[in-house]
Amino acid sequence: MRRVGIRWTIGDVSEQGFEALQCSIWGAWNAFGPDTAYAVCVNTVSLDRARALTGAVPEAVRWHWVARDLPAFLVDHVDAAMAEGVAWKFTPLRMFPDRYEISLDNDCILWDVPDAIRSWLAHGAGCVLAEDVLRCFGKFSDLCGARPINLGIRGVPPGFDVGRALAAMLREHPCVLESELDEQGLQVAAISRTPPLFVVDVDEVTICSPFPPHLPYLGRRGAHFVGLNSKGLPWSYEGRPATELTREHWARLRPEVARRVGLPPPIAKKYE
Repeated sequence: MRRVGIRWTIGDVSEQGFEALQCSIWGAWNAFGPDTAYAVCVNTVSLDRARALTGAVPEAVRWHWVARDLPAFLVDHVDAAMAEGVAWKFTPLRMFPDRYEISLDNDCILWDVPDAIRSWLAHGAGCVLAEDVLRCFGKFSDLCGARPINLGIRGVPPGFDVGRALAAMLREHPCVLESELDEQGLQVAAISRTPPLFVVDVDEVTICSPFPPHLPYLGRRGAHFVGLNSKGLPWSYEGRPATELTREHWARLRPEVARRVGLPPPIAKKYE
């Protein structure tokens, strides 16, 4: 297999988000092996707290605390709310510039290498993104094609200049990023310009939650537990708090996730 690096970004998320990160790290470790480089970029909480909340992971995983330091080309394109909260995937733009770098959301858990990633590594060029169940591209919706895509999985080849690609897109389509959807749309539009684009199918890695059109079951090779990071979802579904349903859904599937990634069964607990 080609030289691969896998990175995660984690901040002040829910307890369940850190549980998912532990599963995501072990799943990647078992799927990609010890020759892959692994890094967790931590923000808004201390490294010690992040490591304690995550629990035991392979010693080879490197932990990095990252400061709030947006790339210069983004400063004039990010409003105050974005700069304060949801632009952390841009810091840093790359962790492993000399490797095939895969960015995984902490709540995106793989237990086998998806076909699209195998094809990408065999091909040696192009980028990887993940299929979604809804198109959510914000101000870049017209530039992102018809297929629903998300950034739970993002793969770029060695030497790919993420900053240059994003800056070029913003020069051609100047705007102020005001939401996570704008951020996602910017990245999808910019990365999709580098063919070929390999897309991880939603049946392999499900967009997993109890709320339709999300899928309530695990995929063949992974699952992305959207909404799990939130400490409090401000809405209800069928008369019950969405946060409560999300945590029940995770608690129900977590033992099987743990089995698939090679962890012992989790101790049952009641979440506050």
